[in-house]
Amino acid sequence: MAAELKIKVAGYSDIGPKDENQDDFNYCHPEGDVLRFKGVVGVIADGVSSSDYGGEAARTSVKNFIEDYYSTPDSWTVKKSAQKILVALNSWLFRQGQDESSTMKGLVTTFSSIVFKSTQAYLFHIGDSRIYRLRDGGLEQLTRDHMADMGGGRIYLSRALGVDNHLEVDCRGIDLRVKDTFLLTTDGVHDFVDHDLMCEIVSEATPVAERAQKIVEKALANKTPDNVTALIFEVESLPEETEEEVFQKLTRLPFPPDLQPGMIIDGFKILQTIAESARGQVYLAEDSANQTKIVLKTPSVNYEDDPTYLNGFIQEQWVGQRINHPGVMKPYISGRHRTCLYFKTEYIEGQNLKEWIQENSEPLLSEVRPIVEQIIQALRAFHRQDMVHQDLKPDNIMIDTSGRVKIIDFGSTKVAGITEITSVINPDHPMGTLNYTAPEYMMGEQGTNRSDIFSLGVIVYEMLTGHLPYKEKNINSFKLRSYSDMKYIPARKWRLDIPEWVDAALKKAVAPNPADRYGLLSEFLYDFKTPKRDVNGADFQPLLQRNPLLVWQGVAAGCFVLWLATLWWFLLRS
Repeated sequence: MAAELKIKVAGYSDIGPKDENQDDFNYCHPEGDVLRFKGVVGVIADGVSSSDYGGEAARTSVKNFIEDYYSTPDSWTVKKSAQKILVALNSWLFRQGQDESSTMKGLVTTFSSIVFKSTQAYLFHIGDSRIYRLRDGGLEQLTRDHMADMGGGRIYLSRALGVDNHLEVDCRGIDLRVKDTFLLTTDGVHDFVDHDLMCEIVSEATPVAERAQKIVEKALANKTPDNVTALIFEVESLPEETEEEVFQKLTRLPFPPDLQPGMIIDGFKILQTIAESARGQVYLAEDSANQTKIVLKTPSVNYEDDPTYLNGFIQEQWVGQRINHPGVMKPYISGRHRTCLYFKTEYIEGQNLKEWIQENSEPLLSEVRPIVEQIIQALRAFHRQDMVHQDLKPDNIMIDTSGRVKIIDFGSTKVAGITEITSVINPDHPMGTLNYTAPEYMMGEQGTNRSDIFSLGVIVYEMLTGHLPYKEKNINSFKLRSYSDMKYIPARKWRLDIPEWVDAALKKAVAPNPADRYGLLSEFLYDFKTPKRDVNGADFQPLLQRNPLLVWQGVAAGCFVLWLATLWWFLLRS
Protein backbone atom coordinates (compact mmCIF):
# COMPACT_ATOMS: atom_id res chain seq x y z
CA MET A 1 0.00 0.00 0.00
CA ALA A 2 1.29 3.46 -0.92
CA ALA A 3 2.71 5.53 1.90
CA GLU A 4 1.34 8.97 2.78
CA LEU A 5 2.86 12.04 4.37
CA LYS A 6 3.24 11.39 8.08
CA ILE A 7 5.00 13.72 10.51
CA LYS A 8 5.85 13.25 14.19
CA VAL A 9 5.44 16.60 15.91
CA ALA A 10 5.57 18.05 19.41
CA GLY A 11 6.52 21.32 21.07
CA TYR A 12 7.32 22.68 24.50
CA SER A 13 7.30 26.19 25.94
CA ASP A 14 8.20 27.71 29.31
CA ILE A 15 7.71 31.18 30.74
CA GLY A 16 11.29 31.22 32.06
CA PRO A 17 12.19 34.01 34.49
CA LYS A 18 9.67 36.46 33.00
CA ASP A 19 6.22 37.40 34.30
CA GLU A 20 4.47 36.54 31.02
CA ASN A 21 5.11 34.00 28.29
CA GLN A 22 5.11 36.03 25.08
CA ASP A 23 6.12 32.98 23.00
CA ASP A 24 3.53 30.86 21.26
CA PHE A 25 3.48 27.83 18.99
CA ASN A 26 1.02 25.41 17.42
CA TYR A 27 0.69 22.88 14.64
CA CYS A 28 -1.93 20.95 12.68
CA HIS A 29 -1.59 17.48 11.14
CA PRO A 30 -4.83 16.81 9.21
CA GLU A 31 -5.80 13.66 7.36
CA GLY A 32 -7.34 12.66 4.04
CA ASP A 33 -7.82 15.23 1.29
CA VAL A 34 -6.88 18.13 3.59
CA LEU A 35 -3.50 16.48 4.20
CA ARG A 36 -3.02 15.90 0.48
CA PHE A 37 -4.00 19.37 -0.72
CA LYS A 38 -2.86 21.54 2.20
CA GLY A 39 -0.34 19.49 4.20
CA VAL A 40 0.97 19.78 7.77
CA VAL A 41 1.55 23.23 9.29
CA GLY A 42 3.63 24.38 12.23
CA VAL A 43 4.22 27.92 13.55
CA ILE A 44 6.36 29.49 16.25
CA ALA A 45 6.25 33.16 17.28
CA ASP A 46 8.03 35.32 19.83
CA GLY A 47 6.27 38.53 20.89
CA VAL A 48 8.73 41.43 20.92
CA SER A 49 9.19 42.40 24.58
CA SER A 50 9.71 46.08 23.78
CA SER A 51 6.14 46.24 22.42
CA ASP A 52 3.27 46.46 24.89
CA TYR A 53 1.29 43.56 23.50
CA GLY A 54 3.95 41.28 21.99
CA GLY A 55 2.42 38.16 23.54
CA GLU A 56 -1.00 38.98 22.09
CA ALA A 57 0.62 39.52 18.69
CA ALA A 58 2.34 36.13 18.88
CA ARG A 59 -0.83 34.27 19.90
CA THR A 60 -2.94 36.03 17.27
CA SER A 61 -0.42 35.29 14.53
CA VAL A 62 -0.06 31.60 15.37
CA LYS A 63 -3.78 30.97 15.72
CA ASN A 64 -4.91 32.98 12.68
CA PHE A 65 -2.18 31.75 10.36
CA ILE A 66 -3.09 28.09 10.88
CA GLU A 67 -6.85 28.66 10.71
CA ASP A 68 -6.64 30.91 7.66
CA TYR A 69 -4.19 28.66 5.83
CA TYR A 70 -6.63 25.76 5.87
CA SER A 71 -9.37 28.12 4.68
CA THR A 72 -7.53 29.14 1.50
CA PRO A 73 -8.50 27.41 -1.78
CA ASP A 74 -7.00 23.97 -2.39
CA SER A 75 -5.99 25.25 -5.82
CA TRP A 76 -3.62 27.88 -4.43
CA THR A 77 0.07 27.17 -3.94
CA VAL A 78 1.45 27.09 -0.41
CA LYS A 79 3.43 30.25 -1.12
CA LYS A 80 0.42 32.20 -2.38
CA SER A 81 -1.73 31.09 0.55
CA ALA A 82 0.91 31.93 3.17
CA GLN A 83 1.90 35.27 1.72
CA LYS A 84 -1.68 36.53 1.42
CA ILE A 85 -2.35 35.54 5.05
CA LEU A 86 0.84 37.12 6.34
CA VAL A 87 0.23 40.38 4.50
CA ALA A 88 -3.27 40.56 6.00
CA LEU A 89 -1.99 39.63 9.48
CA ASN A 90 0.77 42.20 9.35
CA SER A 91 -1.61 44.91 8.19
CA TRP A 92 -4.04 44.15 11.03
CA LEU A 93 -1.32 44.05 13.69
CA PHE A 94 0.19 47.30 12.46
CA ARG A 95 -3.12 49.15 12.30
CA GLN A 96 -4.20 47.95 15.73
CA GLY A 97 -0.84 48.82 17.21
CA GLN A 98 -0.93 52.34 15.79
CA ASP A 99 -4.62 53.10 16.36
CA GLU A 100 -5.07 55.77 19.02
CA SER A 101 -8.46 54.34 20.00
CA SER A 102 -7.11 50.80 20.39
CA THR A 103 -6.34 49.41 23.83
CA MET A 104 -3.47 47.36 22.38
CA LYS A 105 -0.39 49.42 21.56
CA GLY A 106 2.55 47.75 19.90
CA LEU A 107 1.47 44.38 18.47
CA VAL A 108 4.81 43.10 17.20
CA THR A 109 6.12 39.54 16.97
CA THR A 110 8.66 37.38 15.19
CA PHE A 111 7.21 34.58 13.07
CA SER A 112 8.51 31.32 11.61
CA SER A 113 6.37 28.71 9.93
CA ILE A 114 6.90 25.45 8.08
CA VAL A 115 4.39 23.74 5.80
CA PHE A 116 4.91 20.12 4.78
CA LYS A 117 3.09 19.26 1.55
CA SER A 118 3.68 16.10 -0.47
CA THR A 119 7.48 15.75 -0.67
CA GLN A 120 8.33 19.41 -0.03
CA ALA A 121 8.69 21.70 2.96
CA TYR A 122 7.92 25.42 2.63
CA LEU A 123 9.49 27.88 5.07
CA PHE A 124 8.23 31.38 5.92
CA HIS A 125 10.26 33.54 8.25
CA ILE A 126 10.30 37.05 9.76
CA GLY A 127 12.50 38.06 12.71
CA ASP A 128 14.97 36.15 14.87
CA SER A 129 13.11 32.94 15.69
CA ARG A 130 14.76 30.11 13.76
CA ILE A 131 14.18 26.96 11.72
CA TYR A 132 16.83 24.23 11.69
CA ARG A 133 17.03 20.95 9.79
CA LEU A 134 18.76 17.80 11.00
CA ARG A 135 19.94 15.63 8.12
CA ASP A 136 22.74 13.07 7.98
CA GLY A 137 23.79 13.94 11.54
CA GLY A 138 24.26 17.66 10.91
CA LEU A 139 22.03 20.46 12.18
CA GLU A 140 21.72 23.31 9.65
CA GLN A 141 20.13 26.69 10.29
CA LEU A 142 17.74 27.30 7.37
CA THR A 143 16.69 30.84 8.29
CA ARG A 144 18.67 34.01 8.91
CA ASP A 145 18.13 36.36 11.81
CA HIS A 146 16.72 39.72 10.76
CA MET A 147 18.93 41.81 13.01
CA ALA A 148 20.69 45.12 12.38
CA ASP A 149 23.85 46.39 14.07
CA MET A 150 23.60 50.02 15.15
CA GLY A 151 27.18 50.11 16.36
CA GLY A 152 28.51 50.30 19.86
CA GLY A 153 27.20 46.80 20.58
CA ARG A 154 23.60 47.86 19.96
CA ILE A 155 21.60 45.36 17.91
CA TYR A 156 17.93 45.62 17.08
CA LEU A 157 15.29 43.53 15.29
CA SER A 158 15.05 44.80 11.70
CA ARG A 159 12.01 42.77 10.66
CA ALA A 160 8.92 41.55 12.50
CA LEU A 161 5.17 41.14 12.02
CA GLY A 162 3.31 44.34 12.90
CA VAL A 163 6.30 46.64 13.06
CA ASP A 164 5.66 48.31 9.71
CA ASN A 165 2.90 48.51 7.10
CA HIS A 166 5.32 47.03 4.57
CA LEU A 167 6.14 43.35 5.02
CA GLU A 168 9.10 41.43 3.65
CA VAL A 169 9.00 37.66 4.21
CA ASP A 170 11.77 35.15 3.63
CA CYS A 171 10.31 32.08 1.93
CA ARG A 172 11.82 28.99 0.36
CA GLY A 173 10.92 25.44 -0.59
CA ILE A 174 13.12 22.40 0.05
CA ASP A 175 12.92 18.71 -0.80
CA LEU A 176 12.10 16.29 2.00
CA ARG A 177 13.62 12.97 2.97
CA VAL A 178 12.34 10.40 5.41
CA LYS A 179 13.93 11.01 8.86
CA ASP A 180 14.51 14.70 8.15
CA THR A 181 13.97 16.48 11.47
CA PHE A 182 13.11 20.18 11.77
CA LEU A 183 13.61 22.26 14.91
CA LEU A 184 11.91 25.65 15.41
CA THR A 185 13.14 27.79 18.33
CA THR A 186 12.76 31.24 19.82
CA ASP A 187 15.88 33.26 20.71
CA GLY A 188 15.54 32.35 24.38
CA VAL A 189 16.56 28.84 23.31
CA HIS A 190 19.10 29.12 20.52
CA ASP A 191 20.98 32.00 22.15
CA PHE A 192 21.55 29.89 25.30
CA VAL A 193 21.97 26.33 24.05
CA ASP A 194 25.14 25.36 22.22
CA HIS A 195 24.58 24.42 18.56
CA ASP A 196 26.32 21.05 18.94
CA LEU A 197 24.26 20.24 22.01
CA MET A 198 21.03 21.05 20.17
CA CYS A 199 22.17 18.77 17.35
CA GLU A 200 22.90 15.99 19.85
CA ILE A 201 19.47 16.30 21.52
CA VAL A 202 17.52 16.49 18.24
CA SER A 203 19.39 13.38 17.01
CA GLU A 204 18.30 11.27 19.99
CA ALA A 205 16.04 8.27 19.36
CA THR A 206 13.49 9.47 21.91
CA PRO A 207 9.94 10.80 21.34
CA VAL A 208 9.93 14.26 19.79
CA ALA A 209 8.07 15.66 22.81
CA GLU A 210 10.92 14.63 25.11
CA ARG A 211 13.50 16.17 22.81
CA ALA A 212 11.63 19.49 22.62
CA GLN A 213 11.31 19.64 26.41
CA LYS A 214 14.95 18.70 26.92
CA ILE A 215 16.18 21.55 24.69
CA VAL A 216 14.01 24.05 26.60
CA GLU A 217 15.27 22.75 29.94
CA LYS A 218 18.87 23.14 28.78
CA ALA A 219 18.19 26.80 27.98
CA LEU A 220 16.64 27.31 31.42
CA ALA A 221 19.61 25.61 33.07
CA ASN A 222 21.91 28.02 31.22
CA LYS A 223 20.10 30.97 32.84
CA THR A 224 18.24 32.28 29.81
CA PRO A 225 16.50 35.57 30.73
CA ASP A 226 13.72 35.01 28.19
CA ASN A 227 10.73 32.81 27.43
CA VAL A 228 11.82 29.54 25.83
CA THR A 229 10.03 27.50 23.14
CA ALA A 230 11.01 24.60 20.88
CA LEU A 231 8.96 22.79 18.24
CA ILE A 232 10.16 19.60 16.52
CA PHE A 233 8.93 17.84 13.35
CA GLU A 234 10.27 14.48 12.21
CA VAL A 235 9.35 13.12 8.77
CA GLU A 236 8.15 9.56 9.30
CA SER A 237 6.98 8.80 5.75
CA LEU A 238 6.47 10.55 2.40
CA PRO A 239 3.73 9.99 -0.18
CA GLU A 240 5.01 7.51 -2.72
CA GLU A 241 2.83 5.83 -5.31
CA THR A 242 3.81 3.64 -8.22
CA GLU A 243 2.13 4.16 -11.59
CA GLU A 244 0.22 0.93 -11.01
CA GLU A 245 -1.13 2.17 -7.67
CA VAL A 246 -2.22 5.45 -9.25
CA PHE A 247 -3.89 3.61 -12.13
CA GLN A 248 -5.78 1.33 -9.73
CA LYS A 249 -7.03 4.35 -7.79
CA LEU A 250 -8.20 6.04 -10.99
CA THR A 251 -10.03 2.93 -12.20
CA ARG A 252 -11.84 2.01 -9.01
CA LEU A 253 -15.03 2.55 -11.02
CA PRO A 254 -15.43 0.71 -14.34
CA PHE A 255 -16.01 2.53 -17.61
CA PRO A 256 -19.72 2.91 -18.42
CA PRO A 257 -21.24 0.89 -21.28
CA ASP A 258 -22.13 2.48 -24.60
CA LEU A 259 -25.17 4.55 -23.63
CA GLN A 260 -28.22 4.87 -25.86
CA PRO A 261 -31.44 6.93 -25.54
CA GLY A 262 -33.86 5.23 -23.19
CA MET A 263 -31.18 3.53 -21.09
CA ILE A 264 -31.12 4.22 -17.33
CA ILE A 265 -27.91 4.43 -15.35
CA ASP A 266 -27.98 5.06 -11.59
CA GLY A 267 -31.41 6.69 -11.90
CA PHE A 268 -30.48 8.91 -14.86
CA LYS A 269 -32.42 8.29 -18.07
CA ILE A 270 -30.46 8.96 -21.25
CA LEU A 271 -32.44 11.27 -23.57
CA GLN A 272 -29.94 11.93 -26.36
CA THR A 273 -26.28 12.19 -27.28
CA ILE A 274 -25.15 15.82 -27.23
CA ALA A 275 -21.56 15.32 -28.35
CA GLU A 276 -19.23 12.44 -29.07
CA SER A 277 -15.53 12.44 -29.79
CA ALA A 278 -12.46 10.28 -29.42
CA ARG A 279 -11.97 11.76 -25.94
CA GLY A 280 -15.43 11.19 -24.47
CA GLN A 281 -19.19 11.39 -24.71
CA VAL A 282 -21.70 13.95 -23.47
CA TYR A 283 -25.32 12.94 -22.94
CA LEU A 284 -28.51 14.80 -22.10
CA ALA A 285 -30.25 12.89 -19.31
CA GLU A 286 -33.19 13.19 -16.96
CA ASP A 287 -32.89 12.71 -13.23
CA SER A 288 -35.70 10.34 -12.29
CA ALA A 289 -35.75 11.74 -8.74
CA ASN A 290 -36.97 15.19 -9.78
CA GLN A 291 -37.43 15.03 -13.59
CA THR A 292 -34.83 17.73 -14.18
CA LYS A 293 -32.52 17.71 -17.18
CA ILE A 294 -28.82 17.25 -16.51
CA VAL A 295 -25.74 16.37 -18.54
CA LEU A 296 -23.70 13.20 -18.07
CA LYS A 297 -20.09 13.19 -19.21
CA THR A 298 -18.40 9.82 -19.69
CA PRO A 299 -14.80 8.92 -20.55
CA SER A 300 -13.82 7.33 -23.84
CA VAL A 301 -12.81 3.67 -23.86
CA ASN A 302 -9.98 4.74 -26.18
CA TYR A 303 -8.18 5.94 -23.04
CA GLU A 304 -9.12 3.27 -20.52
CA ASP A 305 -5.43 2.41 -20.02
CA ASP A 306 -4.17 6.02 -20.02
CA PRO A 307 -3.70 7.33 -16.44
CA THR A 308 -2.97 10.89 -17.64
CA TYR A 309 -6.31 11.07 -19.45
CA LEU A 310 -8.19 9.48 -16.55
CA ASN A 311 -6.59 11.88 -14.08
CA GLY A 312 -7.70 14.82 -16.23
CA PHE A 313 -11.24 13.43 -16.48
CA ILE A 314 -11.55 13.13 -12.71
CA GLN A 315 -9.84 16.48 -12.13
CA GLU A 316 -12.38 18.24 -14.37
CA GLN A 317 -15.12 17.63 -11.82
CA TRP A 318 -12.78 18.68 -8.99
CA VAL A 319 -11.95 21.95 -10.75
CA GLY A 320 -15.56 22.78 -11.56
CA GLN A 321 -16.67 22.28 -7.97
CA ARG A 322 -14.12 24.88 -6.81
CA ILE A 323 -15.15 27.63 -9.21
CA ASN A 324 -18.39 29.37 -8.40
CA HIS A 325 -19.09 31.67 -11.33
CA PRO A 326 -22.11 32.03 -13.63
CA GLY A 327 -19.79 31.88 -16.63
CA VAL A 328 -18.40 28.45 -15.72
CA MET A 329 -20.36 25.22 -16.14
CA LYS A 330 -21.19 23.75 -12.74
CA PRO A 331 -20.57 20.04 -12.10
CA TYR A 332 -22.94 18.50 -9.58
CA ILE A 333 -21.91 16.27 -6.69
CA SER A 334 -23.73 12.99 -7.14
CA GLY A 335 -25.82 12.22 -4.09
CA ARG A 336 -26.19 8.59 -5.04
CA HIS A 337 -23.94 5.59 -5.49
CA ARG A 338 -22.18 5.47 -8.86
CA THR A 339 -21.80 2.12 -10.56
CA CYS A 340 -19.37 3.42 -13.21
CA LEU A 341 -17.16 6.37 -14.10
CA TYR A 342 -18.97 9.56 -15.11
CA PHE A 343 -19.90 12.93 -13.68
CA LYS A 344 -22.97 15.11 -14.07
CA THR A 345 -23.23 18.83 -14.79
CA GLU A 346 -25.82 21.50 -15.36
CA TYR A 347 -27.61 21.41 -18.72
CA ILE A 348 -26.95 24.47 -20.88
CA GLU A 349 -29.45 24.99 -23.68
CA GLY A 350 -27.97 26.98 -26.53
CA GLN A 351 -25.09 26.78 -29.00
CA ASN A 352 -21.32 26.66 -28.72
CA LEU A 353 -19.15 29.51 -29.95
CA LYS A 354 -17.98 27.49 -32.94
CA GLU A 355 -21.57 27.34 -34.19
CA TRP A 356 -22.00 31.06 -33.44
CA ILE A 357 -18.92 31.86 -35.59
CA GLN A 358 -20.31 29.78 -38.46
CA GLU A 359 -23.64 31.60 -38.27
CA ASN A 360 -22.23 35.12 -37.83
CA SER A 361 -19.78 36.00 -40.58
CA GLU A 362 -18.17 39.43 -40.23
CA PRO A 363 -20.02 40.46 -37.06
CA LEU A 364 -19.89 44.02 -35.76
CA LEU A 365 -17.48 44.87 -32.97
CA SER A 366 -20.52 45.78 -30.88
CA GLU A 367 -21.76 42.19 -31.24
CA VAL A 368 -18.41 40.59 -30.39
CA ARG A 369 -17.43 42.72 -27.39
CA PRO A 370 -20.18 41.54 -24.98
CA ILE A 371 -19.26 37.92 -25.65
CA VAL A 372 -15.55 38.62 -25.16
CA GLU A 373 -16.25 40.44 -21.88
CA GLN A 374 -18.17 37.44 -20.55
CA ILE A 375 -15.42 35.01 -21.57
CA ILE A 376 -12.88 37.21 -19.76
CA GLN A 377 -15.02 37.35 -16.62
CA ALA A 378 -15.27 33.55 -16.56
CA LEU A 379 -11.59 33.04 -17.36
CA ARG A 380 -10.67 35.47 -14.60
CA ALA A 381 -12.47 33.14 -12.15
CA PHE A 382 -9.95 30.41 -13.09
CA HIS A 383 -6.96 32.71 -12.74
CA ARG A 384 -8.06 33.94 -9.31
CA GLN A 385 -8.02 30.31 -8.18
CA ASP A 386 -4.44 29.88 -9.47
CA MET A 387 -5.71 27.81 -12.39
CA VAL A 388 -4.73 28.00 -16.06
CA HIS A 389 -7.47 26.62 -18.34
CA GLN A 390 -5.06 25.44 -21.09
CA ASP A 391 -7.75 24.35 -23.57
CA LEU A 392 -9.77 27.43 -24.41
CA LYS A 393 -11.41 27.12 -27.86
CA PRO A 394 -14.80 27.88 -29.47
CA ASP A 395 -16.02 24.32 -28.93
CA ASN A 396 -15.55 24.74 -25.16
CA ILE A 397 -17.58 27.93 -24.87
CA MET A 398 -21.39 27.86 -24.78
CA ILE A 399 -23.87 30.70 -25.31
CA ASP A 400 -27.22 29.86 -23.74
CA THR A 401 -30.62 31.04 -24.96
CA SER A 402 -30.44 34.14 -22.74
CA GLY A 403 -27.02 35.17 -24.10
CA ARG A 404 -25.05 34.00 -21.06
CA VAL A 405 -21.58 32.72 -22.00
CA LYS A 406 -20.24 29.66 -20.17
CA ILE A 407 -16.93 27.80 -20.31
CA ILE A 408 -17.85 24.11 -20.33
CA ASP A 409 -14.68 22.02 -20.44
CA PHE A 410 -11.74 22.14 -18.03
CA GLY A 411 -10.20 18.67 -18.12
CA SER A 412 -6.84 20.15 -19.15
CA THR A 413 -6.77 22.82 -16.44
CA LYS A 414 -3.48 23.27 -14.64
CA VAL A 415 -4.00 23.80 -10.90
CA ALA A 416 -1.04 25.44 -9.18
CA GLY A 417 -1.77 23.79 -5.83
CA ILE A 418 -1.94 20.34 -7.41
CA THR A 419 1.34 20.79 -9.28
CA GLU A 420 3.02 20.89 -5.86
CA ILE A 421 1.83 17.34 -5.18
CA THR A 422 4.33 14.75 -6.34
CA SER A 423 2.81 12.38 -8.89
CA VAL A 424 3.98 9.77 -11.37
CA ILE A 425 1.49 11.26 -13.84
CA ASN A 426 3.13 13.95 -15.93
CA PRO A 427 1.60 14.97 -19.27
CA ASP A 428 4.21 14.58 -22.00
CA HIS A 429 2.33 16.57 -24.63
CA PRO A 430 1.09 20.16 -24.98
CA MET A 431 -2.27 20.86 -23.40
CA GLY A 432 -5.19 21.99 -25.52
CA THR A 433 -6.04 22.04 -29.21
CA LEU A 434 -3.16 22.77 -31.56
CA ASN A 435 -4.39 25.91 -33.37
CA TYR A 436 -5.50 27.52 -30.09
CA THR A 437 -2.59 26.30 -27.95
CA ALA A 438 -0.05 28.87 -26.80
CA PRO A 439 3.35 28.40 -28.51
CA GLU A 440 5.24 28.12 -25.22
CA TYR A 441 3.71 24.68 -24.63
CA MET A 442 5.26 23.49 -27.89
CA MET A 443 8.58 24.96 -26.80
CA GLY A 444 8.52 22.80 -23.66
CA GLU A 445 7.67 25.67 -21.30
CA GLN A 446 5.07 25.82 -18.56
CA GLY A 447 1.75 27.52 -19.17
CA THR A 448 0.73 30.71 -17.34
CA ASN A 449 -2.20 33.12 -17.45
CA ARG A 450 -0.62 34.55 -20.60
CA SER A 451 -1.14 31.17 -22.28
CA ASP A 452 -4.90 31.51 -21.80
CA ILE A 453 -4.72 35.07 -23.14
CA PHE A 454 -3.14 33.70 -26.33
CA SER A 455 -6.02 31.23 -26.78
CA LEU A 456 -8.54 33.98 -26.11
CA GLY A 457 -6.87 36.22 -28.69
CA VAL A 458 -7.12 33.47 -31.31
CA ILE A 459 -10.82 33.02 -30.52
CA VAL A 460 -11.59 36.75 -30.80
CA TYR A 461 -9.61 36.96 -34.05
CA GLU A 462 -11.64 34.06 -35.43
CA MET A 463 -14.93 35.59 -34.29
CA LEU A 464 -14.17 38.76 -36.24
CA THR A 465 -12.60 37.25 -39.37
CA GLY A 466 -13.59 33.59 -39.58
CA HIS A 467 -9.87 32.78 -39.91
CA LEU A 468 -6.89 32.02 -37.66
CA PRO A 469 -4.12 34.55 -36.92
CA TYR A 470 -1.39 32.14 -38.00
CA LYS A 471 -1.08 29.58 -40.73
CA GLU A 472 -3.20 26.58 -39.75
CA LYS A 473 -1.15 23.89 -38.06
CA ASN A 474 -1.20 20.23 -39.00
CA ILE A 475 -0.88 18.04 -35.92
CA ASN A 476 1.16 15.43 -37.82
CA SER A 477 3.73 17.79 -39.26
CA PHE A 478 3.84 20.92 -37.10
CA LYS A 479 7.02 21.62 -35.19
CA LEU A 480 7.91 24.91 -33.52
CA ARG A 481 11.62 25.64 -33.26
CA SER A 482 11.47 29.36 -32.54
CA TYR A 483 8.84 31.97 -31.73
CA SER A 484 10.07 33.93 -34.76
CA ASP A 485 8.83 31.11 -37.01
CA MET A 486 5.25 32.25 -36.38
CA LYS A 487 4.16 35.13 -38.62
CA TYR A 488 0.99 37.04 -37.69
CA ILE A 489 -1.62 37.48 -40.40
CA PRO A 490 -3.21 40.93 -39.91
CA ALA A 491 -6.93 40.77 -39.26
CA ARG A 492 -7.34 43.61 -41.75
CA LYS A 493 -6.26 41.23 -44.51
CA TRP A 494 -9.68 39.62 -44.14
CA ARG A 495 -11.71 42.69 -43.15
CA LEU A 496 -10.61 46.22 -43.98
CA ASP A 497 -13.34 47.61 -41.72
CA ILE A 498 -11.51 46.30 -38.63
CA PRO A 499 -9.75 49.32 -37.08
CA GLU A 500 -5.99 49.17 -36.88
CA TRP A 501 -6.09 49.64 -33.10
CA VAL A 502 -8.25 46.49 -32.80
CA ASP A 503 -5.82 44.60 -35.03
CA ALA A 504 -2.95 45.82 -32.84
CA ALA A 505 -4.70 44.53 -29.70
CA LEU A 506 -5.27 41.13 -31.33
CA LYS A 507 -1.65 40.96 -32.49
CA LYS A 508 -0.38 41.62 -28.97
CA ALA A 509 -2.80 39.09 -27.45
CA VAL A 510 -1.53 36.33 -29.76
CA ALA A 511 2.15 37.32 -29.68
CA PRO A 512 4.15 34.06 -30.02
CA ASN A 513 6.55 34.97 -27.22
CA PRO A 514 4.61 35.20 -23.92
CA ALA A 515 6.89 38.04 -22.80
CA ASP A 516 5.46 40.19 -25.63
CA ARG A 517 1.86 39.30 -24.79
CA TYR A 518 -0.63 40.98 -22.48
CA GLY A 519 0.01 40.07 -18.85
CA LEU A 520 -3.55 40.71 -17.70
CA LEU A 521 -6.95 40.02 -19.20
CA SER A 522 -8.02 43.54 -18.25
CA GLU A 523 -5.21 45.03 -20.36
CA PHE A 524 -6.37 43.19 -23.45
CA LEU A 525 -10.01 44.08 -22.84
CA TYR A 526 -9.16 47.76 -22.41
CA ASP A 527 -7.21 47.90 -25.68
CA PHE A 528 -9.90 45.90 -27.47
CA LYS A 529 -12.63 48.32 -26.37
CA THR A 530 -10.83 51.68 -26.39
CA PRO A 531 -10.55 53.47 -29.77
CA LYS A 532 -7.17 54.92 -30.68
CA ARG A 533 -6.10 57.00 -33.64
CA ASP A 534 -4.71 54.77 -36.38
CA VAL A 535 -1.65 55.72 -38.34
CA ASN A 536 -3.81 56.18 -41.44
CA GLY A 537 -6.34 58.32 -39.57
CA ALA A 538 -9.06 55.66 -39.28
CA ASP A 539 -11.45 56.20 -36.41
CA PHE A 540 -10.09 59.73 -35.95
CA GLN A 541 -12.67 62.32 -34.89
CA PRO A 542 -12.05 66.06 -35.08
CA LEU A 543 -11.88 67.84 -31.73
CA LEU A 544 -15.14 69.65 -32.57
CA GLN A 545 -16.91 66.26 -32.62
CA ARG A 546 -15.11 64.76 -29.66
CA ASN A 547 -15.36 67.78 -27.33
CA PRO A 548 -17.40 70.68 -28.79
CA LEU A 549 -17.53 72.48 -25.42
CA LEU A 550 -13.74 72.67 -25.28
CA VAL A 551 -13.66 74.04 -28.83
CA TRP A 552 -16.16 76.83 -28.10
CA GLN A 553 -14.43 77.65 -24.84
CA GLY A 554 -11.24 78.07 -26.85
CA VAL A 555 -12.98 80.30 -29.40
CA ALA A 556 -14.44 82.47 -26.60
CA ALA A 557 -11.03 82.76 -24.95
CA GLY A 558 -9.47 83.77 -28.27
CA CYS A 559 -12.13 86.43 -28.83
CA PHE A 560 -11.53 87.82 -25.34
CA VAL A 561 -7.76 88.02 -25.94
CA LEU A 562 -8.39 89.78 -29.28
CA TRP A 563 -10.73 92.28 -27.57
CA LEU A 564 -8.11 93.04 -24.91
CA ALA A 565 -5.46 93.57 -27.60
CA THR A 566 -7.75 95.92 -29.53
CA LEU A 567 -8.60 97.89 -26.38
CA TRP A 568 -4.91 98.20 -25.50
CA TRP A 569 -4.14 99.48 -29.03
CA PHE A 570 -6.88 102.15 -28.79
CA LEU A 571 -5.62 103.25 -25.37
CA LEU A 572 -2.11 103.64 -26.75
CA ARG A 573 -3.38 105.72 -29.69
CA SER A 574 -5.30 108.00 -27.40
